[in-house]
Amino acid sequence: MTREQQETLGRLKILTKNFLSQANLLDISPELMYRRLLMEVIFYGTVTKTQQGTDALTRIGPMPMRFDLRKVFPMITERDISSFWLQAVGEIFCFINGGRTLEDLKKFGCHWWGPWATEIKCSKRGLETGDLGPGSYGAAFHDFPMVDGGGFNQLKNIVEQIIEFPHLRTHFVSPWIPQYTIRGTGKQQKVCVAPCHGWINIRVLNGKLTLHMHQRSGDTPVGVPANMVQYAALALAIAHVTGFEAHEYIHSFSDAHIYVDQLPAVEKILMRETPALPTVSMDKTVTDLFDFRREHFVLNGDYHPGPGIKDIPVAI
Repeated sequence: MTREQQETLGRLKILTKNFLSQANLLDISPELMYRRLLMEVIFYGTVTKTQQGTDALTRIGPMPMRFDLRKVFPMITERDISSFWLQAVGEIFCFINGGRTLEDLKKFGCHWWGPWATEIKCSKRGLETGDLGPGSYGAAFHDFPMVDGGGFNQLKNIVEQIIEFPHLRTHFVSPWIPQYTIRGTGKQQKVCVAPCHGWINIRVLNGKLTLHMHQRSGDTPVGVPANMVQYAALALAIAHVTGFEAHEYIHSFSDAHIYVDQLPAVEKILMRETPALPTVSMDKTVTDLFDFRREHFVLNGDYHPGPGIKDIPVAI
């Protein structure tokens, strides 16, 4: 860390200590959930080296975020993300439809994957340029490899299982295909980015559907806000097509981190007010989960965030 980064971190630790010591962290309002996550990473995080070459404050197992989907949509308000939230929604519906290339993602209105699927990165893994690989989200969700060589559509089967046996605790989806993510001598990874999110457990209790998404690794300032909206949108869609009420979205982590070069942006965020979370309308004429697209989700006009923050560093 540079001296300037250390000074910024020192100021943030003072700020977060005051919040964490005074707030009832188990009963805070929904708009403060993301703020609490940032503060927990800052106050309890350990500075670590990373594969990307930039040190990161890392917190293992922070407190989950919980959002009542009957009342709010988890779209952060400390800064304006209206310019890209629909890209995140498009991305998740691309993935559940089996998309795994830059071209597939563009068809769903998601354009930010280019730096991770370059010719250099793809060739290193034996992939065509622009192919995220057979270990990517789309491959895992839609075409999980089977012993006979076929592909298993996890989301299709989970929707069918929820409708037939809603009481089960086994409505579970995984983005992880281990034979394509492992590294080591004599082994070639077959995915441009090992899946960071997408361990999904769905529960239906008394006709109310909860989607719990566990995240392996979360870039808290940049990636997590996008993940929050895309899995909440997926929860709304799954509840709709299975005939249940969308009740709650829960977001938990193994590794939540803030890169040290992101600290100035995080300081700006934490010095701001936090307006109430917005609500979203979904086009309920869509009845097939795989027919949903980004344009089927619309903000209701109650999104009043702080100004956007441009150029938050992204580790690639």
